[in-house]
Amino acid sequence: MNADVSTAVLRSRTRGLTQAAGGMFLVGTLAGVSGVIQSYPVYGGQALRYLLAAVILLAVARVTGLRAVRLTPREGLLLAGLSLFGLAIFNVCVIEATRHGGPALVGTVLGTVPLALVLLGGRPSRRALGAAAVVATGATLVAGLGSGDLPGLLWSLGALCCELCFSLLAIPLLPRLGAIRVSAYSATLAVPLLAVTGLLLDGTAMLRVPTLPEAMGLGYQSVIVTTVAFFLWYDALPRIGAGTAGLFAGLIPVGAIATGVVLGLGAPSVPDLLGAVLVVTGIAIGLSGGGSPPTAAGSPEGGGRRPLPRSHRAGRRPDRRRPDGRHPAGRRQAAAGAGSPEVPASSPATGASARYSHRCS
Repeated sequence: MNADVSTAVLRSRTRGLTQAAGGMFLVGTLAGVSGVIQSYPVYGGQALRYLLAAVILLAVARVTGLRAVRLTPREGLLLAGLSLFGLAIFNVCVIEATRHGGPALVGTVLGTVPLALVLLGGRPSRRALGAAAVVATGATLVAGLGSGDLPGLLWSLGALCCELCFSLLAIPLLPRLGAIRVSAYSATLAVPLLAVTGLLLDGTAMLRVPTLPEAMGLGYQSVIVTTVAFFLWYDALPRIGAGTAGLFAGLIPVGAIATGVVLGLGAPSVPDLLGAVLVVTGIAIGLSGGGSPPTAAGSPEGGGRRPLPRSHRAGRRPDRRRPDGRHPAGRRQAAAGAGSPEVPASSPATGASARYSHRCS
């Protein structure tokens, strides 16, 4: 039984690692694809994108039997913040950064997400500070000598802050809502935010008939970057935790540069490539030591095991006899089953992982 539990946990972790890597690579492709639609009205285009993604995700939720969940006020605020910063403003920042600096710049700056999570986690170690210096050098190299400029760098930094919100605001929601609901609800809320903003700023010009490349770019963002990447990322977070999953944000610049080359938006310059390498190297340095990364609630890594009482840690059992000196009823029955193997609290069979799966079904 213990072997089965270990195998299930290993499979869950492997699945989480694969999904985190795939999700972050697809998010990186957003920067390259944004260059194709940069002439289309920003707010109207993104409203169309999330409208299509919301329809797909809600249909998937219905087909898979996921019922609508009544949100608490706290969950509603978290979803509103996630939609505003992690979706709407994030994509505006990425598109504007691409206009000024190209996909390599914004992809490289977004590659600092895991290191930013480490620095936000408390007092950074010397290793983390050294890694931050390496990352800052890489970003400066891209912005100063590569294809970027100051406005592009500022828009990219805005995208970085929104990308942090994309993960940190979702973590409290995932145990009860699950990956599909969080993706569907946040995409749905982003539509009116973008539509109202577009009407206020652009009026009726916020929408027009897209060209074929623009339609393909918006469709790619809706289906691949939003529907697929969102699910992969949000399903990976409770499996491996934010710290481990964040490491794969180093694949964002790889996806951005690769997409830019495939779409013919221009080959990255040598400083672009060197800057991306420095950023990824700095991330690896920052996360390579100092214990295991933090995990999300309900993840297999996080587990549900509570600390043992002091008497248990000392090798003694607490005295639970009644005042008359006898043991409580049922003590002998518990002792009779003591030979059965113990299932870890964080296993798929019991504990936090089971509660997470039950709440998300």
